[in-house]
Amino acid sequence: MRKVEVEKGPIIRLNEHCHIGAKLRDELIKLIESGTPRSVIAYQYDVSRTAISRWMLKHGSEEYQAKQQGRHLTAVEKRSVLRQVEQGALTPHAARKAYGLSGSTLGRWLKASLKENAELAGYGAFEMKDKPKVAPDLPDAEKDALKKALEDERMKNRALNTLIDVAEDQFKISIRKKAGARQSR
Repeated sequence: MRKVEVEKGPIIRLNEHCHIGAKLRDELIKLIESGTPRSVIAYQYDVSRTAISRWMLKHGSEEYQAKQQGRHLTAVEKRSVLRQVEQGALTPHAARKAYGLSGSTLGRWLKASLKENAELAGYGAFEMKDKPKVAPDLPDAEKDALKKALEDERMKNRALNTLIDVAEDQFKISIRKKAGARQSR
């Protein structure tokens, strides 16, 4: 006979093959939700980890389940993270930390984004034979004007991307062309 101590007093379990009652199960769930590792509960109470997982899914509190599942990002948030990483505003490590992502998830998103962007742009078809050289004889004022114009265009591009993201999120429609979409005739 095995005696188990929980907060409300001893509960007796005859052996590891004996059914665990709802009272003990609820006490163990409370212990896990308060921070006790599942492996400790499994070892101390001769309960399989599978059984504990099932208990937590069926009988665990909603707060605990939401915390375990993590925060899911919306499509707009996902595109925002990708854009920040692709433009260099965030490193992949910083993005994973800031948004609670795994490395494989962020890597999969980046790979899909690069593939989609490559299909949309069709870079292979427009190769430049002679790359124009930057004219070193341009006056400094003209170089500064070009740099300012480039920065303005980048800012406008970011603003338009944000506008599209917000519109897609609010109106629940897809505005951007998807890779492999059929062309209208």
